[in-house]
Amino acid sequence: MSTHLSVNLNKVALLRNTRLLGIPSVTRAATLCLQAGAHGITVHPRPDQRHIRPGDVHDLAALLKDWPDREYNIEGNPFHNLMDLVRQVRPQQVTFVPDGENQFTSDHGWRFPEDAAKLKDVIAEAKDLGARVSLFMDADPRAMGAASEVGADRVELYTEPYAQAHGSPMHASVLDMFHAAAVAAQHVGLDVNAGHDLNLLNLRDFVQGVPDVKEVSIGHALMGDALEMGYSATVQAYLDCLKP
Repeated sequence: MSTHLSVNLNKVALLRNTRLLGIPSVTRAATLCLQAGAHGITVHPRPDQRHIRPGDVHDLAALLKDWPDREYNIEGNPFHNLMDLVRQVRPQQVTFVPDGENQFTSDHGWRFPEDAAKLKDVIAEAKDLGARVSLFMDADPRAMGAASEVGADRVELYTEPYAQAHGSPMHASVLDMFHAAAVAAQHVGLDVNAGHDLNLLNLRDFVQGVPDVKEVSIGHALMGDALEMGYSATVQAYLDCLKP
């Protein structure tokens, strides 16, 4: 099976929020991406509501009821505003990310053993609500056992270091590091997702070099491409990169 594509809609909401006109529409963007074959929708609501807002989370949940074969992934820090939305919406997947309240973008994964104790309870709660739990993690094979021990179902490998190394002399060694992290995760029973700065230039190399990636979540680059190509052609181009 090819890797699934979940489209992150944060940047659609960011553009909409610059005016009071309600355009571009987050739900319309989701519909067009789903119609083009995207396997799911991702949102990352932050406390400052600079892009996705609580109303968007609920509107997308209602929309996705008409797409029962697709998945809704809500990501963010469970110790900020995330868990109330998870309790209300009950998405198929939650991705816990250790970002700060005013952080520009996610830039590191959870730390073990430092974060283990506080994660156990929120992971258990999310799973009780019916969600699969993924932890945003650096590509460190040594940390995967700890991620499994706190109850996670998946890890999402933070791929910015790979994107920065792509095409450089460091490419092969960095990709080997991600390969090793994925194998270590799978060895302890975790499935593997990936995301951050993946794009049409580096995505195929990643999924061919890292075994059995279940899902990639892509927003910034995909939306940049959609400005030129349109949603449908862009989603199709990313899906082509994910074909075995």
